[in-house]
Amino acid sequence: MSGPQCCSNPPILKPESYGVDNCDEKLGGLNVYVAGSPNSKLAILLISNVFGYRVPNLRKLAENIAAAGFFVLVPDFFYGDPFVYDNNRPLAVWLQDHGTDKGFEDAKSIINALKGKGVSAIGAAGFCWGAKVVTELAKSDFIQAAVLLHPSFVTLDDIQEVKVPIAIQGAEIDDYSPPELVKQFEQILAAKPEVDSFVKIFPRAEHGWTMSYNVEDEEAVKRAEEAHRNTLAWFVKHVK
Repeated sequence: MSGPQCCSNPPILKPESYGVDNCDEKLGGLNVYVAGSPNSKLAILLISNVFGYRVPNLRKLAENIAAAGFFVLVPDFFYGDPFVYDNNRPLAVWLQDHGTDKGFEDAKSIINALKGKGVSAIGAAGFCWGAKVVTELAKSDFIQAAVLLHPSFVTLDDIQEVKVPIAIQGAEIDDYSPPELVKQFEQILAAKPEVDSFVKIFPRAEHGWTMSYNVEDEEAVKRAEEAHRNTLAWFVKHVK
């Protein structure tokens, strides 16, 4: 995941687009953008791609999921150091400082903090980099449901170890999880009837399409919104 496809159409980060009704909080040692009622016993983690937790489309999705009754958290797994495409720091170098293994440990800290506050069920969705973290969570009982969107770093062995309901939404044009690999994910899950699963490859979609899309492209918007609806539906079904 070090080529240009991952970094295409980077988000424009403007403070005024972060949201006006919610603010960052501290949980599990991380800054976390929150949406929805903290009194909800059902929580959803949204784990970002390399561009971090301030991506406007990610926060917009958090608000939409929160409207269904969930307490939604978007943690800053990069500690204020998201990938910036034009700062002369190659993605491969940035990734050395921001491994998914550290993201997994941080996610567990947040989950433990949520359970300490009385949260009874947790779902997690991961985008690109974040999908690997969510997959690691899905191998145990840390979460009750998982959603992977245009995943990176996820292997066949990873999917074989998944123990919770999982939805995988891939792209037809994707160098990091090409359709052939996503179809293999589907085959593995089909052989695990004890694990509810949903797999879809979106035609004409490119890696990152659910977060990085041209808002003036009607078809691109429709694809992203469909993936977002699928994500919410999966959580409504399994996080309760």
